[in-house]
Amino acid sequence: MIISKQNSTHYQWGNHCDAWTLLQSENVIIKEEKMPPNTEEQFHYHNETAQFFYILEGAATFLLNKKEIVVKQNEGIKIEEKLPHKIGNKNTGVLHFLVISFPGNPTDRVNL
Repeated sequence: MIISKQNSTHYQWGNHCDAWTLLQSENVIIKEEKMPPNTEEQFHYHNETAQFFYILEGAATFLLNKKEIVVKQNEGIKIEEKLPHKIGNKNTGVLHFLVISFPGNPTDRVNL
């Protein structure tokens, strides 16, 4: 089966940010997400879930260990479990990225 945003579950989060769940199993969750300019998610961590973010368009600013890290288009970053983090779009254009969470536990999130 071909998977796309058109046949995947869509939801909005934060301030007009979009997410599409492309694949979800007990082993992995793969989402495509889009963030408008000047938006960010809430600072949080995952107890058992690591994540890999791959930037498709724009540049993401991550807050990790009280340090900002910019990840540009065609770059990725792995966030280990238990590491507090958040992603933001501090740019004037749209931020478009994939986030792969493993294992696939949608309830493993602790907001700070």
